[in-house]
Parts: sequence; C-alpha cells; structure tokens
Amino acid sequence: MRSPTLYGYQAIVREEASRVVRIWAQTLLPPVVTTTLYYVIFGAFIGSQVADIEGFSYMAYIVPGLVMMTIITSSYMNTVSTFYMAKFMKSIDEMLVSPMPNWVIVGGFVTGGVIRGMVVGFLVLLVSIFFTHLAVFNVLVILGSAILTSVLFALAGLVNGMFAKSFDAMTIIPTFVLTPLTYLGGVFYSIEQLPPFWQQVSLFNPILYMVNAFRYGFIGVSDVPLSTSFAVMGIFIVILIGVVLWFFKTGTGLKN
Repeated sequence: MRSPTLYGYQAIVREEASRVVRIWAQTLLPPVVTTTLYYVIFGAFIGSQVADIEGFSYMAYIVPGLVMMTIITSSYMNTVSTFYMAKFMKSIDEMLVSPMPNWVIVGGFVTGGVIRGMVVGFLVLLVSIFFTHLAVFNVLVILGSAILTSVLFALAGLVNGMFAKSFDAMTIIPTFVLTPLTYLGGVFYSIEQLPPFWQQVSLFNPILYMVNAFRYGFIGVSDVPLSTSFAVMGIFIVILIGVVLWFFKTGTGLKN
C-alpha cells in the first residue's frame, strides 16, 4: 500500500507532465524550432567556415552546448511558470494546508521541470543527427550532467516563481541573467580561444561547467576538470534546496 506522501508526489508530477504534453506547441515545439535554426545558421552556414576545435568539426563541438542550453531554459521556465500559476490560481494554498510535507511539493514541481527539460533536450538531440555525426564518449556523464543541470535550474525557476509578482516578472531573470550567462558559457566556443584575462573571468560562470561536462560526455573534451563541473552542480543544488525549503518553511514568496 502506497503512502499518502507518495500519492501527493505522483499527483503533482502527473499534472506537471500532462501539462507539458497538453500544450506541446508552447512547451516542446519552440525550443526545437529555435535550436534547429541555430544548427542551420551556426552549424551549417557559419560552421563550415570555422576551423575544427579539438579535432572536431565546429558543428559537432557546439551541438552539446546547444542541447544543454535548451535543457537549462526549459527546466527553468517550466517551474517558474507553473509555480507562479499555482500562486495566481491559489492552488498552492491547498497544497500547503494538505498533509504533504514541503519537500514533496518542491520535489513534484522540480520533477515536472526535469521532465520538460529532458524531453526537450532529447528532441533537440534527435534533430542534431540530421546535421552532424553524433559521437558518444560516456553515457553516464551525459545523463548525470543533464539531470543535475535540469534539477538545478528547475530549483532556480522555483525561486523566481516564488517572487514573481506578474507574468512579466517571470521573464526578467531568463532574459537579463540566464541568456547572457548561457551564451558566455562556452556554448559556441572553447574558452581556450579567449585571451587569458577572459578565460579567468569565464571560470566564474557556473553554466560553463555544465556545458563542458555535457560536452565531455559526447566528445571527451572539456575546458575544465570533470570533477570540478560536477562539484559546482552539486554545490548549487544543495544551496538551492536549502533556500527553497527555507522559503516554504517561513512562507516567503508563497502569497501572490
């Protein structure tokens, strides 16, 4: 017999997953179309004029970064939007007065973000097959870095959703923080191509470590040590879990 806690978790995850499928034209299609344009423009057109990086074609080099970019964005946007709507529709109040522990509620929302992030990432990866030969160096590294990154940004989106006061507020962080950090996180280049000063500056960008860990899983090449990449992801996840649970405990950001 399953516990009420497990039923509660399953109910949240089921609702989150069904939402992703139900409005697939908003949750799944846009990132696939956008990334396909990146493949065409940066990979096929510009990439053909760029020299190989670490012995790999430019297209093969940027594909992992582009896939990781969609995982980050999709995971983040899923939780920020669903949690904000839960506040807007007052359904979060019903969850808070239910017997479900706070960690179950958090786990349900985060799992929904991970589901969307992983599905979108898989679809974008499938599309890349039409543009380049897809190498696989280490499957465990690929899955580990993808899941940890998805969890991290699902948690970050949850924090954003807690403090968002309007629909417009949900896009501030993705537009002015997430997008610049992603583009400067080694998606389109190796930091070894940068001047020494900017190489050091790049090391303060956490997304650099996620992109490089994911890329290592495909082509076995990384600008930073793999152990450091996973350590950075783990530290951020632990910090965000603590922050989110503390906000739930104190009621911070739970009222619209």
